[in-house]
Amino acid sequence: MAQYPDVAIVGGGIIGLTCAYYLAHEGLAVAVYDRGELGREASWAGAGILPPGNPAQAASPLDCLRGLGAQQFPRLSAELQELTGLDNGYRRCGGIEFLAPGDADVPALWAAEGIAFERLSLAAARQLEPLGELPGEPYLLPGCAQVRNPWHLRALIAACQRRGVTLHPHTTIPADWFERRDFVAGRYVVAAGAWTNEVLGRLWPLPAVGPVRGQIALLRGSSCSRILMVGKRYLVPRGDGLTLVGSTEEPEAGFVKETTHSAIAELVAFAQRLVPSLKQATVEQAWAGLRPGSGDGWPYIGPIPGRESIVVATGHFRAGVQLSIGTAQLVTDLLLQRPPRVAGDAFALMRPPPEARQSAFRS
Repeated sequence: MAQYPDVAIVGGGIIGLTCAYYLAHEGLAVAVYDRGELGREASWAGAGILPPGNPAQAASPLDCLRGLGAQQFPRLSAELQELTGLDNGYRRCGGIEFLAPGDADVPALWAAEGIAFERLSLAAARQLEPLGELPGEPYLLPGCAQVRNPWHLRALIAACQRRGVTLHPHTTIPADWFERRDFVAGRYVVAAGAWTNEVLGRLWPLPAVGPVRGQIALLRGSSCSRILMVGKRYLVPRGDGLTLVGSTEEPEAGFVKETTHSAIAELVAFAQRLVPSLKQATVEQAWAGLRPGSGDGWPYIGPIPGRESIVVATGHFRAGVQLSIGTAQLVTDLLLQRPPRVAGDAFALMRPPPEARQSAFRS
């Protein structure tokens, strides 16, 4: 008789793999299926920014998910290295966020959450970093951290294997998979990112979820030492002479995952205005990723109504890495029917129509 997994996960990006890691830790037999190479879509393409957070004082369920990631990423990183011997590049490097006049309420959100920050004078900001143009009021966030996405995914894949997760890359899921009799899993997780609706088919489409192309440039040259955040743009220094510059938001691109000369040139110009020493830098590489956007910027995490054995986890947009741990813990709680540590109703598939929601961090 064929042996089927306790949990079948569709999607081998950071959300699917992190769910697999936590579910396997609970002693469940887990299998992960992906249409392509594991972790090579939006997860691989991201910058790995980890803003600070405090789940105990979070103002919203989304802030709680972010706070769980900020709090637990050091421990997860250490676990992965102990299991696999692989470094995921996690380091607490600090960051500076430049706030525009319309962001005047953001420091109050940080204070309410207990996030450490300091408003800097322009002179103090330039003493910390070789800044040129200052595009807003600078605030120091010493708790800001980063992880190198390709390294983290490599460690996560290896750790899943060590925990007995069965991995199935390059596997196409049939449209009628959830109704077939020749494959039966006890429970399912759909974490297919921008391709979620292709997997769900007519079962429970999520019209608000779709691809949003983001382009990133990798520069080599003298740069900053902290993450610099300006609205939805950022610089992430890797500490080895490389700096990531991102990113664009292009929902109109659909599923076209290509870079454009104009967008990369714009990103490089932004970096050079912010850190003039980067005028001497060279473009090492450029790439694009298709992030799963949602109508209100919040992910969908929860069971399909009437089909509680199928849990969806998608729509994380720009924050897949930040929200991956909290999402995996919520999914685990839902599948094991435990009281969730995060208010899952806020992420339900049948929540009210999308509307703009406040966020303390946009990068």
